[in-house]
Amino acid sequence: MIIGIPTEIKEEEFRVAATPATVFQITQAGHTVLVQSGAGAGISATDEDYRNSGAEILQTAEEVWGKAEMIYKVKEPLESEYKYLREGLIIFCYLHMANNESLLNALIENNVVSIAYETIEVDKTLPLLKPMSEIGGCMAIVEGSNLLKHSQGGKGRLLQGVPGVPPGHVVVIGSGTAGRGAIRTAVGIGARVTAIDRNIDKLSALQDIYGPRLETQFSSPYNISKAVKTADLVVGAVLVTGARTPKVVTEEMVKSMEPGSVIVDIAVDQGGCVETIDRFTTHSDPVYIRHGVLHYAVPNIPGTVAATATTALSNATSRYAIEIANQGWIQASDNNPAIKKGINTAYGKITYKGVADAFEKEYVDLDNIIHRILKH
Repeated sequence: MIIGIPTEIKEEEFRVAATPATVFQITQAGHTVLVQSGAGAGISATDEDYRNSGAEILQTAEEVWGKAEMIYKVKEPLESEYKYLREGLIIFCYLHMANNESLLNALIENNVVSIAYETIEVDKTLPLLKPMSEIGGCMAIVEGSNLLKHSQGGKGRLLQGVPGVPPGHVVVIGSGTAGRGAIRTAVGIGARVTAIDRNIDKLSALQDIYGPRLETQFSSPYNISKAVKTADLVVGAVLVTGARTPKVVTEEMVKSMEPGSVIVDIAVDQGGCVETIDRFTTHSDPVYIRHGVLHYAVPNIPGTVAATATTALSNATSRYAIEIANQGWIQASDNNPAIKKGINTAYGKITYKGVADAFEKEYVDLDNIIHRILKH
C-alpha cells in the first residue's frame, strides 16, 4: 500500500503522524511511505531522517494526498484539504466528527473510508486516545496553573500553596485517562484535588491510590455545582466514545466561580463538557473570558509538546496502520474488531452510531457496506 504522511496544517500543530522509526517499520513491512517535506520539523526530524528510514520525500501536500492510498496523519482534515478527498481513499487519524458536521459531510460526499483513532476500542479501552489523553490531562494542570498568575489574567493563586498558605483547589470532572492524568499531576504538585465521576468503582480505585490527598464526589448537578463554586481550576475531562460530550458544567455554575478562576476543557474537540465553552482557542491565543472566568479551549493540547506526543502516538498507532496496509481496510476490519470500531464512514455512509446520532443522520452497519462491496 502507498501511505502518505502530510505536514499537519492545523494552527500550531507540531506533531507528525509517524516518527522515522515508525516509517522504518512500515517500509520494512513492504509498503511505500510518502512524507511531505518538512513534516517532521516540529519534532526535529529532518527529511534526510525520513529518507534514511525508507520514505520518499515529496514537496507538496497535493502530491502526497494524490498518490497515497491511505493518508496517515494526526489531526482531522481541514477545509483547505477537502479538495484532496476522493472515493476509496483511506484516512487514518483523529477525526472527532461528532463535533464537526462539515468534515463528516465532506467524507460522506467523497466516499472516503475514515478510520478514527479515538474510536478504535480494545476491551472497553481506547488505546490510540490514551497516550494523548494522558498528556492532555497533565498539560491541563500545567496550563491552568500558569493561567492562574496575575500576569495571565488569573486570580494570583499558586496551586501547590506554601507554608502557612493553603493550596489551590482543582476540580477534575471525569476520571478516564485524561482525568487521571490531571489528577496525578495536580496531586503531585500538592494542590487540593476533588475528582468527580459517576463511576463509583473508578473513584474507589483513585481513593486507594491517593488516599486522603484526594477528595472524591459522585457526579450529580448538585455536587458539581458545589465543587465548581470553590474551584480555582476546573478541568473538564468527560468523554463519551465517538459521541458529543454532554454539558455537565452549566453557565450558572461558571457564574458562581470567583473572577480569575480558570477552566480547561480537555473534551473541547468533542464539543466540551462546559456550557460556556462554545468555540475553539489556539496555543497562540488560548483563552477567552466569560463571567470573569478564564476559558482555555485548545483542541490540540498535546501539539505543544510535539516531540513527546508524536513518539507516544506513533508507538500506539503504528501496529494498526501496518495491519490496514497489509490486509486492506475490509480484511483488517474483519480480522480485528478494534479496527472495525474505528471506521466512522465508508462509501458515503456513516458507520459509527455515536457520530450519526450527534447529527440525527442515518447509521448503516459496516457489515452491510462490506457485503455490498464484495457482492459487486
